[in-house]
Amino acid sequence: MVRKIAGRPAVITGAASGIGRSLAQRLSRHGSPVVIADVDEAGLEETAKSLHGPVLSRVLDVRDADDVHQFAGEVRDWLDLPIAAVFNNAGVATSTTVLNSQPEDDSWLFDINYWGVVNGTRAFLPLLLERNYGVIVNTSSVFGLLGMPKQSAYCASKFAVRGFTDSLRQELRGTGVSAVAVHPGGIKTNIIRNGRIHAELDEDGRSLEQIASDFDKIALTTSDKAAEVIHRGVERGKARILVGPDAYVFDALARISPTHYFSVMARLFER
Repeated sequence: MVRKIAGRPAVITGAASGIGRSLAQRLSRHGSPVVIADVDEAGLEETAKSLHGPVLSRVLDVRDADDVHQFAGEVRDWLDLPIAAVFNNAGVATSTTVLNSQPEDDSWLFDINYWGVVNGTRAFLPLLLERNYGVIVNTSSVFGLLGMPKQSAYCASKFAVRGFTDSLRQELRGTGVSAVAVHPGGIKTNIIRNGRIHAELDEDGRSLEQIASDFDKIALTTSDKAAEVIHRGVERGKARILVGPDAYVFDALARISPTHYFSVMARLFER
């Protein structure tokens, strides 16, 4: 199913920075009225100022299901055209072993990464089904394809987004609405700096800035490039979008070596 979204309204959460901001900017340049939301008010204002067309900006905590539903009503009142795409993109990170994990951090992450996606889908899906048109685009990760050390909570949340979206896709068969799962690899964003990363628990003794800097070195894709790949993938009718060359490596390893992939990756890094 080819889906035209350029020039048509789009809703984007997590739009204060990173992929969300780049998606808003790209779609705005292509003539789309954009609805942007984030809990970061200052970052959201910066995004709004960078857009060239109609924009509705709303401070929103995606963990609050009631407020997300109220937000959907506000969007309905603001728009004359049917929503072409809802990008449930808000996400956060933690990094620690299962043994040293902080339960409150895991709950915080899961409430945003998974329940935020669920809340956004449940709030906006009725609007799309009313018009029998549009697409729900949910951001998972390459860590929704493979489990990685020190990423148990993050992987669990992203695997959950993947499963939720795959199930939703099957439920929508026969309608004009579809569901897409996005699996970004390493993207140059501030997700580490804005996450709950406890430097004192890092086995290598790195500071938070060192951890973030190390991530930046291996992140192969800019947020603008990620937005381009996602936009094109949605319009081409893809059900699953891999973002970045590393995403294709993860996908291949998940298929070829579903239990021993980390040993393979370790050997590749050594080389």
